[in-house]
Amino acid sequence: MVGDCEAAIPEAAQACLNGLIEMLTRLNSQIRELDAEIARRARDNEMARRLMTVPGIGPLIATALVALAPPPESFRRGRDFAAWLGLVPRQHSTGGKQRLGSTAKMGERSLRRLLIIGANSVVMWQARNRRGTDPWLDRLIERKPPLLVRMALANKMARIVWALMSKGEVYRAPSARA
Repeated sequence: MVGDCEAAIPEAAQACLNGLIEMLTRLNSQIRELDAEIARRARDNEMARRLMTVPGIGPLIATALVALAPPPESFRRGRDFAAWLGLVPRQHSTGGKQRLGSTAKMGERSLRRLLIIGANSVVMWQARNRRGTDPWLDRLIERKPPLLVRMALANKMARIVWALMSKGEVYRAPSARA
């Protein structure tokens, strides 16, 4: 519209808008270059390649986990890693009765957000295809609110990530029960 001569845009505004268009074009090309660099680094890193086998974890999330997460040996189990990320519910338990509250958001903020975004993509794919490959997720989607489903899946993904990082294995999807 800015390049169209017949548009009713004043000349002063057209000059400013042309500058903004050039800037946005440059930013888009820089973003494409950085995305290609992240994808290349993810392909070159063995740990990132293993993490990308988990549904919902792509090159960006895998490289971020490799770069920002402490060594898996610093955590005793996957729940501790998920707690470090801030993906576990608060516990208000007493007298043998377990009561879980809202998610404790005290943890590594950027990795938590990335895992939630990855979980969101898995949930959206599952909802679109209606009956996916994960019966656990199907049951959760049917009976829980959408945000809770995403947080639960992000928690599960964090535990899987810890297991893959600590054991050096590749993700194997759970087999469907007969």
